[in-house]
Parts: sequence; C-alpha cells; structure tokens
Amino acid sequence: MALLAMAATAFATGASAAERTKFEFWYGLTGDLGEVVANHCKLFNESQDKYEAICTGQGGYDKAEQNTIAAFRAKQHPTVVQIYDAGTVNFMLSGAIYPANKFAKDYNLDIDWSKYFPGIANYYATSKGEMWSFPYNSSTAVLYWNKDAWAKIGKDKAPATWAEFGEDLKALKAAGVDCGFAFDFDSWMNLEQFSAINGIPLATLENGYGGLGAEIAFNKTAFVDHMKDFKAWMDAGYARIQTNQTGKNLIQSFADGTCASTTSSIANHGTVHNTQVAGLNWDVAKLPVIDASKRTNSIVGGASLWVMEGKSKEEYEAAAAFLKYVTAPDTGEKYIAENTGYIPVTTAGFELLKSEGFYNDPKRSGRETAIESLTASDVTPLSRGIRLGNFTSIRAEVRSELEAAFAGQKTVEQAIDAAADRSNQILRRYEQTFKGKTLP
Repeated sequence: MALLAMAATAFATGASAAERTKFEFWYGLTGDLGEVVANHCKLFNESQDKYEAICTGQGGYDKAEQNTIAAFRAKQHPTVVQIYDAGTVNFMLSGAIYPANKFAKDYNLDIDWSKYFPGIANYYATSKGEMWSFPYNSSTAVLYWNKDAWAKIGKDKAPATWAEFGEDLKALKAAGVDCGFAFDFDSWMNLEQFSAINGIPLATLENGYGGLGAEIAFNKTAFVDHMKDFKAWMDAGYARIQTNQTGKNLIQSFADGTCASTTSSIANHGTVHNTQVAGLNWDVAKLPVIDASKRTNSIVGGASLWVMEGKSKEEYEAAAAFLKYVTAPDTGEKYIAENTGYIPVTTAGFELLKSEGFYNDPKRSGRETAIESLTASDVTPLSRGIRLGNFTSIRAEVRSELEAAFAGQKTVEQAIDAAADRSNQILRRYEQTFKGKTLP
C-alpha cells in the first residue's frame, strides 16, 4: 500500500509539473480567416510546453466586442481579445483594458513601437501616441482593376483620380465592357478611406481624436459629390451594385470577370487569386483621389489584440509569451501575410518579407501597394484614423441611407443628411453615457 501511495504521489507531482499555464484568447475572424487565427494559436502551443492559449472564435467582429464586454461585467472575460478597428474607442473608454504599452513594459516585451507603420499605429494609439493594443491583422482599401479591359481603351495604367476613373468607365462602356465598376454601400471604402486619402474631415475635432464632443461633417464635404458620381455611373450603366443580396459580392463579381474593377480590402487579394476565372489579367492600385498631387495616407482596417484587466500574473505571463509569438516578424507577421491577404504591420515585418522574395511571387505581386497607400504621406490629423463612439452604429446608418439613395427612395443629399443627423444622435448619446470621461 505504501508503495502504491508513493507511486501515486510521484505521478501527481509529475502531472502537475507538466501542466501548462492556460489563458483565454477570443477572436472575431470567421471562415477561412478564422481558421488561420486558430492555427496560429495551435502553432504557438506547439512551439513551447509552458503555456497554452485556449482560443475561441466569437462568430464575427461585432460579436467578439459585445461578448467580451458582457463577459467582463460577469468577470468571465478572456485575457486577450481581437477587436476590430471600429471598436477602438469603445475599448479605450471601457475601463477594462490593460494598455499595451504598459503591459509590454510590465511583462518585459521588447517592442519598438516606432517600427509600426504610422498609418496603422495611429489608429490604435491614444491622442498622445501611446499604444493601447497590439496591431495584428491589418489591411487597407485598394482598387482591383482588369488590365485587359483597360487595354481596350488604350490604357495600361489604373486611373489616378476619380475624374479620370469616370472618363474611363464611359470609354469602357463604349468599348463593350458591360460592367466597368462594381460597388456596394460599405462605409469603410466609400466614406472613411475616401475622406482619409483626400484630407477631408469625416467629423469635427480631428475625426473625434479631440474629444467626445465631435460632430459629423461628412454631409458637408466632397463625399456628397463622390456618391452622386457613383449614382450617375450606375444610372448610365457604367457601374453596378454588387452585394450578397444581388447574388454576388464585389470580389466574386471581379474575380469571375463580370465587372472590370472594384474597390475592396487588400485582404481579399488572395481570394481573387484563388477564385478567379482562367486567364483573368488583373492588378491592384492605390484608390483614385480627387487631386493626385494632394494624396494623403489611407487608413488601416482589420483588428488588433487587446489585453484585458483582472487576470492573474501567471495568465499575463502566458499572454505575454503568446503576444510575443504572434506579433513577431517571423512567427507573426510573416505567418499572417503568407496565409491571408493581410499586410505586415511593422517595417521589420515588411523588410523580412521583401528579403525572402515574398512579393516576387505572382500570386502576391501587388500586395505591397497597400503599404504604399498607408505610407503615401506623413500621417495628418485627418488621416490617422477615426475616433467616434459607437462607430459600428454610425457605419450602419451610412450604409442604410446610401442603400436608400441608390434605390431611388431619396436623393443622395437627403440620404447623407439623414445619416449625418442620426449619427450625431448616436454621438450625443455616447457622450452622455461617458459624461465626465475624456479620451486617452
């Protein structure tokens, strides 16, 4: 009996020694991209035997944000969570965040924040430039264009301005191209990126970075005429609305050759290659602007990783090891770039990919255009990002009203004014909710 007891004790001690420190990581990406994140967790767990990331998909970015906030209130939240760009201000004011710059210092993460591309870092930094989350999967918007279609009108370069683009669409129609441009009602491409690269305010107080009292400005800018141009192109038969409701989304309609161009995230670059019809001759270019001599940097899309308050030192040590792994140039940025259309977030990651010939691969050629777009200028007060409360709801208002305008239910001006009015109501309610608080 004594021998059995000693054996049992020895087994228990060995099992305890081998047991890993676990922590929870919640992510918002779904589908193929969600599988990439899940595999990233698996690779981390296999890379060492001290820590274990318990990684759980939340079924979408919106749900990841909502579920995390609810879980924090119930004290059942994860240690790390992936939150998309639109949730930044909500998390900054939540009182639930362990700021990334402080976490990195406390847990000896040797991070040179200056190596992050400014167009990416500024979206997730405070007004003082302090990083509060770890950029992870990043993208920006680009123009996808069919080179053979443009060859029909004697051109071998993508249009640099929207005026040139409009003339090209007219010529493409005359040359027999049935659909020159596929678009939808997405705020990120049509409003947010358009405003950033043209140095146009989306809202007052430097797009909200100056405080919670910001008011919508997009109904008083060139954005109105920009959408009127889209409507005119649609009415003339040069362009076509493509959404899941019409049977094909933007990328599907471009990849199968239905439409000669579209605007979308660089993250879809791989999807176009994987789904394109045989012989499709295409490329990506920076989005057209109003004045090519005044282009400013585009803004980032995607998500970053946030560390939550209220966890044990052991869990934070495990999370620190995980964050070091998934954000490092070789085990983090390279992995994401190789398995998605997302781009590296630091100069070190970008240089590593270039040195290994990443962009020489025909399947990846053109992805560096996104970096060129994000670094087209020094970051300005109007191109560093958007810091508006409950921005997801504002995006929904813009989308809904644009849909009404293109369906002919309202004029473009009426629709955008309505979106602005309701967005301002959202901002005032948000400001009241956080009365007395200031943005970091």
